[in-house]
Amino acid sequence: MAKKQKINTDMNDNMTRLNRINPVTNVLFNLLFVILALCCVVPILFIFVISITDEQVIRTQGYQFFVTAETVSGEAYKYLWSQRSTILNAFWVSVEVTVLGTVLGVALTCLLGYVLSRTEHKLNNFLTIMVFIPMVFGGGLAASYVVNTQILHLDDTLWILILPLAVSSFNVTIARTFFRTTIPDSIIESARIDGASQWTIFFKIVLPISKPVLATIALFLAFGYWNDWYQSMLYIKSDDLKSLQAMLNSMQKDLEFLTKNPTAGLSQADMIQAMPQESVRMAIAFVVAVPIACIYPFFQKYFISGLTVGAVKG
Repeated sequence: MAKKQKINTDMNDNMTRLNRINPVTNVLFNLLFVILALCCVVPILFIFVISITDEQVIRTQGYQFFVTAETVSGEAYKYLWSQRSTILNAFWVSVEVTVLGTVLGVALTCLLGYVLSRTEHKLNNFLTIMVFIPMVFGGGLAASYVVNTQILHLDDTLWILILPLAVSSFNVTIARTFFRTTIPDSIIESARIDGASQWTIFFKIVLPISKPVLATIALFLAFGYWNDWYQSMLYIKSDDLKSLQAMLNSMQKDLEFLTKNPTAGLSQADMIQAMPQESVRMAIAFVVAVPIACIYPFFQKYFISGLTVGAVKG
């Protein structure tokens, strides 16, 4: 017994020694992570600083990271407030598309991923090939445009912003790998012997222990939907269905997007000339980036667990 305890103690000491990080290495890693964090935070702060900088200062001196009492200005946010009906409508379109698309995408992705994870399924190989092919080959813009507009008639509707992005082969592969490596077959077999249906097994057994993959896919989808402007550019004609990102993209191309109803007595050219152009662009970029960035910390724990699916476990 004493010899066995000594062996266990020696093994624990060896593992502790092997897992010990050199102080210099620890400092270097901390510096690296600080630099990476700054690379993520500094651009957002820079955008905010530009958004509160006086437009005349930007025109004469260019972008500056620091502002003073003389150079600070809230004209950009005042202008956004004056256009609040247009911006709020675009904001709510983005919120609606992000929420509906994320919920629908998670449901479809997990259902398909679970089916592919069950090797006894008769169509497993066929469906796996059908999911893998889009990861390598694409149908092209013309084909997808014809299908969405001429066959499905989704153009200029809210669903054209949701359905094309709901399911991706990459997300399905993540879900399939998680279900195959994390959900023991013995649990599925035991539930099946007890008379549980496939729906009961999926919703009452599989999903409750699949929070990491659900959070990972939800985060990928939320980021994709919130930052998407390409679908709006291709398919949306009505201004009431334009997302916040599509509006920002339109502003960057043509500032007349926010000046369709010029003030009485001013021409559109005068209106555009008087508008704080650069600071307004940065203010909207800041408004776009902050909401989705605030969501990430709440999913970080599950997100990291989901990304390490398939890693070697000791």
